[in-house]
Formats: sequence, C-alpha cells, structure tokens
Amino acid sequence: MDGTWERLKVLFPVISSSLAESEVTKENIDSIYLELVSLGVLEEVSQLICIEIDKTLQTQVVPEFWKIFDTNLDAQSDNQARERCEFQLFRTTVLQLYKKFQIINRMLERLKYLYEKSGTKFIYNFDEIFKSVLLSQLPNNFTKLVYSFYHISFNVFINTKAEEDDDDDDMDQLRERDDCDGCEMPTARCQCQELVTAFGEINLCLTRMGLLDRISGYTLTNLIQDEIYGHIQKTCRGIFDTQHLKNLEKWLDTIVLEWLTRIFNNGSAKLDPSNLKIRESISYFQKKLKYLLYEKYAKTIIDQFFNIIIEFPDSQPAIDDLKLCMEKLDLRAHLVEVLKNSLETRLLHQGVETSDIITGYVATIKTMRHLEKSGILLQTVTEPVKEYLRKCRQDTVRCVVTSLIEETPSDLSEELARSEAIKAEENERNQDEMNNWQDWTPDPVDALDSDKNSAQNRRSDIISMIVDIYGSKELFVNEYRNLLADRLLTQLDFNPEKEIRNLELLKLRFGENLLHSCEVMLKDISDSKRINSHILECSTFTSEETPNDPAVSALIVSSQFWPMFKKESMELPEEINKLFERYKKSYEEYKGNRTLCWTPLNGKVNIEIEINDKKLDMTVNPAQATIIMHFQNQKEWQLDQLSTVINMPPSTLRRRIGFWQLQGLIREAKENTFILCDENHDQAGEIETETNVVLDEEETMVSANDQREEELQVFWSYILGMLTNLDSMSLERIHQMLKMFASQGPGFEFSQEELKSFLQRKVREHKLVYSYGVYQLNKN
Repeated sequence: MDGTWERLKVLFPVISSSLAESEVTKENIDSIYLELVSLGVLEEVSQLICIEIDKTLQTQVVPEFWKIFDTNLDAQSDNQARERCEFQLFRTTVLQLYKKFQIINRMLERLKYLYEKSGTKFIYNFDEIFKSVLLSQLPNNFTKLVYSFYHISFNVFINTKAEEDDDDDDMDQLRERDDCDGCEMPTARCQCQELVTAFGEINLCLTRMGLLDRISGYTLTNLIQDEIYGHIQKTCRGIFDTQHLKNLEKWLDTIVLEWLTRIFNNGSAKLDPSNLKIRESISYFQKKLKYLLYEKYAKTIIDQFFNIIIEFPDSQPAIDDLKLCMEKLDLRAHLVEVLKNSLETRLLHQGVETSDIITGYVATIKTMRHLEKSGILLQTVTEPVKEYLRKCRQDTVRCVVTSLIEETPSDLSEELARSEAIKAEENERNQDEMNNWQDWTPDPVDALDSDKNSAQNRRSDIISMIVDIYGSKELFVNEYRNLLADRLLTQLDFNPEKEIRNLELLKLRFGENLLHSCEVMLKDISDSKRINSHILECSTFTSEETPNDPAVSALIVSSQFWPMFKKESMELPEEINKLFERYKKSYEEYKGNRTLCWTPLNGKVNIEIEINDKKLDMTVNPAQATIIMHFQNQKEWQLDQLSTVINMPPSTLRRRIGFWQLQGLIREAKENTFILCDENHDQAGEIETETNVVLDEEETMVSANDQREEELQVFWSYILGMLTNLDSMSLERIHQMLKMFASQGPGFEFSQEELKSFLQRKVREHKLVYSYGVYQLNKN
C-alpha cells in the first residue's frame, strides 16, 4: 500500500501539497490504475485528488498570484521605469500562474483517463472552479499592474504601426532620435520587439486560462478611454479650422481596434470568419468605442466652445464636427450648461466693455445658427447675455447703434447692409417650409417657448435679435437720432452720402415712420447750406460787416424733429451776439414769418490764438472759445466773476477752463483765480489741471435714456389718472389702456415688460402698492 501511495504522488503531486512534476509515462498511469482497482479505492482517491486541487488553489496558487500585485513601486521617481517594472512583474506572475495551471490540468487529464478506463464519466469543472477561486480573492489594486502592462503594449504597437506607415525620410528621422517612442528606451537598446513577443505570450496565456476578459477587460476599457481622450487632446484641441472626425475614426479602426483584435485573436489582426464569438466581441467593441470617441471629442469641442465662438467663421469645421456628434449623442443640456457658464465667467462681467460683449453676442448668434438652424439652443444660451445687457449696461443701445452705422468688430454694419437680402432669404425659407411640410419636426422638450412668436424670434436675423433685447425699436431709433444729431453738429468732415445710405438701410429695418425725423434732420443740413450761402451774400448782412468780423456758418434745425438739446445756457461775447443778431435779421427777411433761436453751446469754432510770438490754430466748442475770448481783454479772472459774465455755473466753468489749462494757456494762480500765461511763466511747470474732466468732446443732445425717462413720466400721468378713477388695475389692463389713450403721443412703443419694470420701480419708490396681481396708489 505504501508503494502504491508513493507511485500515486508521482502522478498526482498535489496530494502531498506540491506542484513539482516528475516524468510520467502511459505505463505508469496504467500500472497505478490496476493497483487502485485491485484495492477498490479508485473513487476515493479521485475525490481526494479533487479536494487537494481545490485546497492548493485556495491556499497556494491564487494567494501567490495576487501577492505580486501588492508590490509597491511608487518609490520609483521615474514613471517610465516604474511602468516597465510593473510590466515585467505582471508578465512574470501570469507565466507562473499559467505554469501551475498547466500542471493541474495535466493531473486532471490523468485522472480523467483513469475514469474513462474504468468506464465511469469524470465530472469536475476545473475551469470554473479555477476562475471562481481566483476572482474571489481579487485585490482592490490589481488593475495597476494590468494598466502598466497594456499601456506599454499600446505605445509599442502605435510605434510599430508608425514605422510601418512612414516613408524612408521619416524612418531616418526616427533613427536619429535618442529614445524610442514605443518602449521609451534609448534607441540603441530598443526593446519593442521583445515587448511585442511578451505581450502576445501573456495574452495567449490569459486566453487559455479563460481570464483575459475577467482580468484585463475592465482595465482595457479604462486604458482605451484614456488613450482616446489623450489622442483627441493631442491632435484636436485648439485646432478649429480643420475637421478631425474622419481622422479620429480612422485612428480608432486602424490602431485601437486592430490592437484589440490582436489581444483577443491570439496575436493575429485577421479574424477567422468561423470564429463568431471573437467577431461579435470586436464588433461590440467597435460600436462602444466609436460612441466613446464621439462623446469625448464632442465634449472637448464643447469645453472650448467660447474660443470657437470668438474665432468664428474660421472655426466652422469644428462646429460641423460637433453637429455630426450631436446627431448621435444627446449633449444639448451639456452644451447649454458649459456655454452659459463660459459666457458668464468670460464675457458678462465688469472687466469687458459693452462693445466687446455685443461683439461676443453677435458671434454667439452666428455660431449657434451654424450649429443648429432651429434657433432653440441659441435662444436658451443667449438669454443670460440679453438679460445682462438689458439690466447691467446702460450704454447697450448706444453701442449697438454705433456698430450699425460704423465699422466695428461686431460686423453689425455688414448685417445692416444685408437687409434686403435677408428679407428675400426669409421669404424663400418660409416658402420652403410650406413646400416641405412633411419634413417638419417639433421643438424638443427643452425649448423655452412653443408659441409662434417665439419660433419666429428664433429664426430672426441678428439685428432683429439684438433689438429684441429691449423689445422696442423706438429706443434704438431715438439713440440713432441722437448720434446723428451729434455727428451733424460736431463733424466738420460730414459725409452726406454715407449718412443717407445708413438712413435708407435703417428704414428697411425699423420702418419709415420712426425714422422720418432723421430724414428731416438730413434735409436741414442741405437747406442750411443753401440758406447760409444766401444770407452771407445778402446786403442786409454784408452792409454792417467789419474787417474783424469772424466768418459764420449756421446750421438751422427744425427743432420739433431734432432730439432735445441740453438745457444749458451761456452768454456769448458782445461782438458775437451782434454778429448773430445781424444773421437773425437777414434770416427773418429771407423767410418772412420765421425767426431763429440760437443755441450758443452747440457747434464748433475755428480760432487763431497769438501768444508769446506763437500762433495756435485750434477747433474748439463755443464754450471754450468764449472763455478764452474773455481773457483777451482781461488777463486775470475770478471764477465767480467770470461765471456771472458768461452766465455759466462755476462748477461747469471750472471744468471747461481745464481744457485751456491743459493747453498751457491759462493757469490757476491761486484758488479760484485764473490768469493768462505769458512769457514770464513756465507754462509746463505751473499748470494745474483736474485729471477727471471731459475736455474736448461734449455731447450736446439729451441721451436716449433721458428722453425715454421723460416719455415715461408722461405715461405716469396717464397711470395716475387711471388708478385714481378705477382704484386698482392689473398689469395687462394698464398696458391695454395706455395703448388706447396714450398711443397718439409722440412715438408710443411701450412693451408690457418695460411697463412692468416701470411700475415695480414706482412700487419701490412707495408711490404704488402691488398686491394680489393688481396695482393701487399708495394712500399712506
């Protein structure tokens, strides 16, 4: 019996808790079979062997395998060296496991032979037991070695593919490099070929043990995700003028999927048509990875979308790629969230000028229109921009109007010039929608509104969308009227053709009725030139002319059509007053029943100043000219004294004297005493000026906001009367009544939103009370 047991340990060393193999022949197996049968213990011995195999797996094989994964290599400062060590560790431990796996399999083959020889079926599913025991002891950090192994393998594979695809010149450049891009070793000691062999060997071992997917699958997925993301960042980030999607898909098919195919197909890139399991696995990976590629690439574009907006239209290729990605992925909510945050943090703050915000807003409209024709995303994304411009920037209207009539980065002047073409495009689009009604698709659920007006607004052109910030054309028309008035009054190189062209384009946008006043203003300019020429040749004017009289050219305006002038006054010098009176008298003779009312603060004055043997030719405003003329006859003035003579508030006078202080012609000798500089004083060293003054350019017209405020006060008188008679009214009712009774007033255009804002301001001023949806007068 002892001899039988010893011979049994040679065939099945596991019964002595060992996996050391000895040479075994078929005769040895047949001999032990006869001995076991004669002793009648074949079944018992077989069960013992299976029990010992389970025990050896649980106590020796599996713990020894996973123990290697606890090796800590973090002390290595060089990541490349650490990865190489982890590669070799993983390789070594897998080979050791595979060797033990083969030993146990050979013992089971002998045991199975004994069973078959006895005519009994051998039932023992070692593969499942092996995998279950191995995976039951899975450590938490096992993926670290696996990741390093496949990471190095992937880099080597990419380098190998690059060498296959490169031409001779590229190969020469590769050989000249100090380090290999694959194994990251010195080129002279490149280990890529050894690593490729080891990679195929380990994958084959894992496949034969049925562990490839269980041990490597999760890590492979994470690694490929990282590689896809890294490749996108390396090849696509910041490059918006080229479409990358096709190249990315090609890279995925030729690099990533071929690499995966070699892993699961025993190192071969060619799939056996009969091996449906592997073909289905690769097909599944292809779909999953393509989805992942689209998602990573789309999110990379979205993360840079603010830069894409700034670079539009050069960035159209990147937007085209994103459009293709969004056809396959639902990233609308992510795009809206990221873009809103980008706009709020990079555009909507005090450090950005209003004109730049408008330029960014226009670029956003153009970009989003290119991405999505329906305008739903555009409406959602730009709502914070519109709200910020409406509530936080008082100069929005002026900046918009300036952009419309002058060349600025926002390109609004080009949009204005396209007015007729846009109308034609809109008519053509509406006709196409009617003809292609079968292609209609409903708005998505995240659309802000679904009413017709909202849909129409989403398809509006850029200028219409900007006007929609306030919902009122009148604000923009009034601001244009103010800007036009300033230009007509201050620009000596006035270009009537350009202004007429701008006016005609604006009439296409805002209608002729609102811009009738501007037509009259331009007509006043041409009429003034004709009247001025006539008066200067009139005998009534020339008969009293003296050699010292300055030349005069008057701009005669129709006051009811021009914006309101600022309510400031000034007393002109006596000789100028006399000259104006002569001009006025000649005008009255020429026009019969009409007269002139001079606005002394408006206009420009060309003056020549002689001081210290120097001549200065300057163009200044009337107030500045009046001040310096008073110093012609009296070289020293007290501020209060000069203020009385000129009829100008001292604070305003001091601010305007600042201009001449900067020119070095007037200095403040002592507090509130100003004297004319002469050759006995060093102008450069003694001039004192206020640094915050606006010297040269002064607006002569009341701003559009101030004009609107005056109009609102007119509406307030209507509102007071309605609430006095009717006690309480809702917002909608007040708006209807105003439209009915106040619409005959000058330029009534009062949106319900603007009315609500106005009424809420009156509530804050305690003039109204708002309760249960209605407004009442505050009677306390």
